[in-house]
Amino acid sequence: MSKTVAVLGTGKIGEALLSGMIRAGWRPAHLLVTTRRPERATELHDRYGVEPVTNAEAAKRADTLILAVKPQDMGKLLDELGPHLTPDRLVISAAAGITTAFIEERLATGTPVVRVMPNTPVLVDQGMSVISAGSHALAAHLTHTEEIFGGVGKTLRVPESQQDAATALSGSGPAYFYFLVEAMTDAGILLGLPRAQAHDLIVQAAIGAAVMLRDSGEHPVKLREAVTSPAGTTISAIRELENHGVRAALIAALEAARDRSRELASGNG
Repeated sequence: MSKTVAVLGTGKIGEALLSGMIRAGWRPAHLLVTTRRPERATELHDRYGVEPVTNAEAAKRADTLILAVKPQDMGKLLDELGPHLTPDRLVISAAAGITTAFIEERLATGTPVVRVMPNTPVLVDQGMSVISAGSHALAAHLTHTEEIFGGVGKTLRVPESQQDAATALSGSGPAYFYFLVEAMTDAGILLGLPRAQAHDLIVQAAIGAAVMLRDSGEHPVKLREAVTSPAGTTISAIRELENHGVRAALIAALEAARDRSRELASGNG
């Protein structure tokens, strides 16, 4: 669909997308990047062979623009792009909490906009990117977005009304697992294990459990029950988790993350 793609904002997520596209077969000659610092532009050119340009040049030359800037920088960026963008360009936003309506209002009428919420495992090609269409985006625009973000993990289409919930679950999701690993590592130390050994045991357990969830097709309750023998160690631990309200705390945490995403989307940063 697209001949030239520009990545505007090349922090960790932007660079992960750029490198993922190249690994997926995109030619560097068809990729443009924008950066704030000249030394960063030189670094990306030397590393990937892509051409650094200004935001205005990207708007004029690229068929698809991926806006990977921080949410607080989006308004200023759109002001720069607006005079140069025509409605035949696809704009993809990867900025948390920024709605497609916010972007459409600042660009030419009819400009197709797609909203994407990636998470940080895109850095290791294991990300999940949640995709929603704006009011002018067509099926071909969504397919093209999936081709780009599919190079760094999986994609899932949802209505934009579900983006705040998806942000709470997927966008912030890796942090919850890191928090859990941190707590379990501390517990392992308390139980007498060296930190490095506790960490290795927990990380491998997490990887194995995740692969079983993904590949077995079994409900997590069934997989948990397979580990939970009568009067055994696991059921004793599960009882304590329930007694301390861990399930309720997780639900409350996700609700808080969803509500904060809504605040950001409404401009209450």
